[in-house]
Amino acid sequence: MSIEQANVIDFMSTDPVSGSVTLTATDHLEWGGREHLLLIQEKLNSYLAFVESGEILESYPAAEGRPIRLFVICQFEPDEEGARFLSLCREVIKNAGLDFGYRVEDI
Repeated sequence: MSIEQANVIDFMSTDPVSGSVTLTATDHLEWGGREHLLLIQEKLNSYLAFVESGEILESYPAAEGRPIRLFVICQFEPDEEGARFLSLCREVIKNAGLDFGYRVEDI
């Protein structure tokens, strides 16, 4: 599972405190270049379609009525262009009624 597999949900989890459902994508690629940004965009679009189509409820009925969050775990710190892109992703995803976040972590 990785950012390169756009139609695969890498991880799905439920926060025991907030009850929100998080769809997590893992990104092992170094930043730099348009191709990387397009891979993230494709992956997040796939996650949005999974939620908006209702497919999430078929796969995970417990998600019914819960807040949904899309999350990216990056192996490398985003460069300036990557940080701008992720900020834009946050706005687009927020406008779709979902939450978005990312963090850098060894994967």
